[in-house]
Amino acid sequence: MAHWNSAVGAPQLARLLDSQHTAHGARASRAAARPQARRVPAYRSLADGLRLLVLEGRIPVATRLPAERELATALSVSRTTVAAAFEALRADGFLESRRGAGSWTAVPAGNPLPTRGLDPLPPDSEGTVIDLGCAALPAPEPHLSQAFQGALEQLPPYAHTHGDFPAGLPVLRQALADRYTARGVPTMPQQIMVTTGAMGGVAALARLLTPHGERIAVEHPSYANVLQLLREAGARLVPVPMADGISGWDLPAWHRTLREAVPRLAYVVADFHNPTGALAGAEQRRELVAAARASGTVLIADETMADLPLGPPGATGPTPDESELPPPVSSFDPGGSTVITVGSVSKSIWAGLRIGWIRAAPDVIRSLTAARAYADLGSPVLEQLAVTELMTGDGWERAVTLRRARARDNRDALTSALRRHLPDWEFAVPHGGLTLWTRTGGLSGSRIAEAGERLGVRVPSGPRFGVDGAFEGYVRLPFTIAEPLAREAASRLAAAADLVRSGAHTASDVPRSSVA
Repeated sequence: MAHWNSAVGAPQLARLLDSQHTAHGARASRAAARPQARRVPAYRSLADGLRLLVLEGRIPVATRLPAERELATALSVSRTTVAAAFEALRADGFLESRRGAGSWTAVPAGNPLPTRGLDPLPPDSEGTVIDLGCAALPAPEPHLSQAFQGALEQLPPYAHTHGDFPAGLPVLRQALADRYTARGVPTMPQQIMVTTGAMGGVAALARLLTPHGERIAVEHPSYANVLQLLREAGARLVPVPMADGISGWDLPAWHRTLREAVPRLAYVVADFHNPTGALAGAEQRRELVAAARASGTVLIADETMADLPLGPPGATGPTPDESELPPPVSSFDPGGSTVITVGSVSKSIWAGLRIGWIRAAPDVIRSLTAARAYADLGSPVLEQLAVTELMTGDGWERAVTLRRARARDNRDALTSALRRHLPDWEFAVPHGGLTLWTRTGGLSGSRIAEAGERLGVRVPSGPRFGVDGAFEGYVRLPFTIAEPLAREAASRLAAAADLVRSGAHTASDVPRSSVA
């Protein structure tokens, strides 16, 4: 599938390389201090830096690089150094050049670039394989069962109807509107459509708003299933690098992308981003909405993780609640023409409860509802009633409080186990959500995932969350297991990393399915 072809200027590329040296300075200093360390030629150091920018998604594939002379001036090195670095990248498959057209980034032919998730585990593997492929927790009982009991009592009047509610049950639309109003975003039921999970909402919006071949800007990395959904819809993905760590968006990169690519849509996760766990601050949200409005881009803000603030690592006492988060992205769009919100109960309550929603302007909701006749017609009535029971009583807060406490304990157990068994792996501990984005010590995340499956632990590798092979040096780890299983998973991952490091592991076909 074709992607938007961008260009990077020499000053911007120099800044990216400099920030890379800063981020990895401590590790490089330790390596240089070793007596046996040999000096790396300047051209090779430059080639390695450019390659890492591609693999980490900070420069998208097919980005046109500046001319050799311009880059040499910006970096204060000789043109010979830049020419040798470009030649090394061409030899390794990370650069393509054509006389008169310049040079642009690439990935090597035949590079294992899984874009989808892991196949479901076979039934006989239960109890023997630690499955970290799905960022979801068991249901918060007894609250879910109690909600369904209440839903069954409310079902008879609906059972005497046709049961066809394309926009969703009126009682649930009202409950969701009330919930947004309480969060500071005045909302009418006519602005809500109930969907079959958040994915159903994103799919409906993509069908309605982006004809085949339209550009859609996405965070890079981003949620793997949405990336695949948009690929299959024929979208031209425009990746926008995330800021380092968990500090939110790289706003200068967003400004450039919105100004130069002018995408029809942009898909963002402001609240505990999947996979990095990043939380965008209030001013970042305000600035991105303003930039999107100026470019005529519609922002799809995915709030699936918004109910899961966990607090800093090692925190004791009650977990934070959503009132401590920055305001919703939609609060910075009072006119309602720039931001469309997608939500779901899959992370906050249970992934088996396939109820999501869209909040948008009434005319958008009417168009989505009309188009639903050619999609899934509507969402299950009983499940909608169960969610209504949770939202209109005290069951929601009790269930979510239990979910937050479990996720926080799991997060702290996982990060502690990783520090013990894999001290060279790097990560920033998020203050919410369900996922940890982990750099794998310079090893291939795809190879580690493959070796790990043989050793009884399944993880999704970094390229599943990127565009065109970025993030090969990462894996995503969810907060779904507690001690001592977290320690055992980290131990198996360490053994997998040892296999990859030793070269004993060989590649094979990577299975494909979905990543939650």
